[in-house]
Amino acid sequence: MSTASFDGDSYIASLNMFGIRLGLENVKKLFAAAGNPQKSLRFIHLAGTNGKGSTGAMLECALHSAGFKTGFYTSPHLIDVRERFRVNGRTVSKELFDAQAQKLAALSKDISATYFEFVTVLAAMIFKRENCDFVIWETGMGGRLDATNAVDTTVSVITNIALDHQQHLGDTHAAIAGEKAGILKQGVPLFYGELVPEARAVILARAEELGITAQGPLESTPDTFEAQELETGFIQRFPYQGKTITLGLPGRMQRENFRIVYNVLAYLAREFDFDPDKALAGLAACRWPARLDKIEERLIVDGGHNPDGIRALTASLKELLPGEKFTVVFGAFKDKDVSQSLPLYKEIASEFIMIPNFEEGRKCHTPEELIALANSLGFPASAALSGAEAVEKALQKDKRVLVSGSLFLAGEVLAARNKLEHALHLR
Repeated sequence: MSTASFDGDSYIASLNMFGIRLGLENVKKLFAAAGNPQKSLRFIHLAGTNGKGSTGAMLECALHSAGFKTGFYTSPHLIDVRERFRVNGRTVSKELFDAQAQKLAALSKDISATYFEFVTVLAAMIFKRENCDFVIWETGMGGRLDATNAVDTTVSVITNIALDHQQHLGDTHAAIAGEKAGILKQGVPLFYGELVPEARAVILARAEELGITAQGPLESTPDTFEAQELETGFIQRFPYQGKTITLGLPGRMQRENFRIVYNVLAYLAREFDFDPDKALAGLAACRWPARLDKIEERLIVDGGHNPDGIRALTASLKELLPGEKFTVVFGAFKDKDVSQSLPLYKEIASEFIMIPNFEEGRKCHTPEELIALANSLGFPASAALSGAEAVEKALQKDKRVLVSGSLFLAGEVLAARNKLEHALHLR
């Protein structure tokens, strides 16, 4: 089959998208069939419940600013599967994606690969083909048995630990921390962020077993900051270690995540002889879609989908836009704890518009269920058939609109931006 007639998107979509195979044996076979492209790459491995994507985006921007060619493998995608594969901050071309996907499909025809196993090996092939100097390598779920753990790494990062994916990772902070700590490897330093004591004990014990250095933040999260709203989003400046940091990602959680990034960059600058200040300067241009993403004057999209993520979102909005109330477009899947999440909107939501999430193989909370819960908490709430319809309806009101509760919903709204352009200028 010629590359011109091979569509990587369609092939990958034909795999078992929602099947989860925990374990590394199969993905190692897939890597071997592909010629072990991971062996020639330098990986920064990220695990954690929340903050992996934005922490990875900061590392990507900083290392590129320091003069390195970067690869960034992340998940899930919002609109197009190629979002998972970034080189120097840009989604890879359709031509490169299709060519490498076709090659891997041919090499692995006798291996039954899951969706995530296939795209993980595909990412390594793409980054080897592009001669990336550093690869920021985000776990899909957990760490110990995650397909991304079948590589040798240069740095390990654990952002935080919260209760999520309990059906696969365990129902306590300690159990989940044990799974995340599975990415640690002998001789590879660990950098970690804010951890609850129960999780920190597990992770540091594992680091001690392996005889590796483990470094947490050097300072508490900066509470002194200057936030600025721009036409295209938000930016913040704050002091850290005697420097003034300009960061294109807003909110306190991003200042928390930055402290990990600072330590990683300091270590890499020593090991690979580059100017850390040149790297830090790249953070001003850092952006990450669906994380406090101001896509129009009156529309903010955020993919926060568990209590910790939503807590960070609401805290950031109170900080950026104090006293402002939002019409919240909300949808959530059944595996998310909405009874814990919805009360967190108390200080920022004026009302909700509830929608169903339609994704094959996953059950969602119905709008009726969500409305009943919102009403029990004292929130007015109504329903819409889709995220796009809900946003259009919300923009006719006199408040800014916040889309939240699900990365799937965030992707749906971002994909519909062109269809929503007329509604965005109603006022």
